Amino acid sequence: MSNKNKVLILCTGNSARSQMAEGLMRKMGGNNFEVASAGISPTQVRSEAVEVMKEIGIDISQHLSKDVDRFVADNFDYVITVCDNANERCPVFPGHAKRIHWSFADPAQVEGDKATKLSAFRTIRDQIKQRIATFIDSSTSR
Repeated sequence: MSNKNKVLILCTGNSARSQMAEGLMRKMGGNNFEVASAGISPTQVRSEAVEVMKEIGIDISQHLSKDVDRFVADNFDYVITVCDNANERCPVFPGHAKRIHWSFADPAQVEGDKATKLSAFRTIRDQIKQRIATFIDSSTSR
């Protein structure tokens, strides 16, 4: 039996916020977490997400967008939604999963040149990183 906390991170497209959160939690949580991410309506991983994660030494270039239906039969300790749409449409998971909602703006909705878009992705990445640090501290100190 594993002592790892099993975490599923959900977003609408599983293209940016949830992918960045998955990469961050894997890196920051080390061996204490088993992490997956998925989307309510999966698309593809955004190149901007890959780029801003690479800036901080986390490679998500091989990540794929996955459908949440793939995980509904799994037992998770935590199901974390990172966008309001996913929170509203999140399916019920079996077992004892604790539902947590973190509302982050969608950086993919920001318009402008590449620098403007990357800046938006960095802002959200850093917000997610702070939230994950707090989550890890609270879940590993119990």
